[in-house]
Amino acid sequence: MTIFAMAITREDETDLLTALHEGPLEQPLWSTFLTRLRLRAGADHVSLQFRRADAAPEDVISLFSGKPSLAGPRDRYDWFSPPGRTHPYQKLRLGRVYAAGDLADLADASGLTARGNMLLGNDWRDMRVIRIGDPNGYNVWLTIARQNALFTGTDTALLSALAPHFAIALRNFAAIERERIRAGIAADAIRRLNFGWLTLDIGGRVVDCDSQAERLLRNSQILVRSARGRLMASSPEADRALGEALRAFAADSDNRPRVVHLSDEPWLDMLLVPMRERAISGAVTPILIAYVHGDERSSADRRDQLAQLFDLTPSEAALAVALSRGKSIADAAIELNLTIETARNYSKKIYAKTGARGQPDLIRLILASVIALA
Repeated sequence: MTIFAMAITREDETDLLTALHEGPLEQPLWSTFLTRLRLRAGADHVSLQFRRADAAPEDVISLFSGKPSLAGPRDRYDWFSPPGRTHPYQKLRLGRVYAAGDLADLADASGLTARGNMLLGNDWRDMRVIRIGDPNGYNVWLTIARQNALFTGTDTALLSALAPHFAIALRNFAAIERERIRAGIAADAIRRLNFGWLTLDIGGRVVDCDSQAERLLRNSQILVRSARGRLMASSPEADRALGEALRAFAADSDNRPRVVHLSDEPWLDMLLVPMRERAISGAVTPILIAYVHGDERSSADRRDQLAQLFDLTPSEAALAVALSRGKSIADAAIELNLTIETARNYSKKIYAKTGARGQPDLIRLILASVIALA
């Protein structure tokens, strides 16, 4: 406790620790923390080297503040160990602060030469290194270096005291990275299926939305955002249904979801769901989620796609599109100027060629399966 108190002052708690924990949200990562640590330690160079546990030894990401190292991360590895030999950084115990001489001891007989390259090659007089690990697979080495003075025990204690905080920040960074990658994959799948979402407050104003919905609001007149941010549908019936859902969900979040049809060409529907997850942060509370789903392709484009994929005739493809959009055989026949008997014959051929077992299965196949990715 005494060492911790000596190493981290109240001012450090405000300056260093806040910057350390906010580092995963910055670009470049931890840039504010590195600058503040350099000033706090009176260092000329402060750097972070990142490497995943399954990465090649030389596959290191380097971040720094102050004077750059004259050697890149890969050169540092070459200085300390020949190809194929374990780099001494890998041998560092987690949370222990090492001086340049300690690294030379780890590097074997060639260590003195390596230390000379590292220090003299950068015009450094002294350096300290600490390794921080994360159970999710990250290794991080934090290095501070001076050109004209030696580090003291207080500087060593500062790095030791920062290590457990950095380990927490590193776990948060790993979690953020993992969720960012997962969200990116999910967003790509949703985009390919032409789904989008918006959240609305009690006044019908857009609180948040994904890129797909944002693009729809920007490029389409079917759904628009007013100057005050309110979501409006071009269809009076759809706009009225949206207002009714907002009032119903505000009164009772257990109300059933509602489907609103927005447009036939392009085909576009919207599912309104009460927002049951209420965040404790944020100035505005969303009342509902609006999932927007449609077909970016025109009817003609979709007909051409289905004809090519399933070897349908133009007439069969036109009927398949109409059926996939929920029309009955009778309504589709009228729309396409077919007799009901002809439409039924076409539908049998469509089901045989696509493998669909009926109209619901055809809808799923065309609009909600991997075919929609084609």
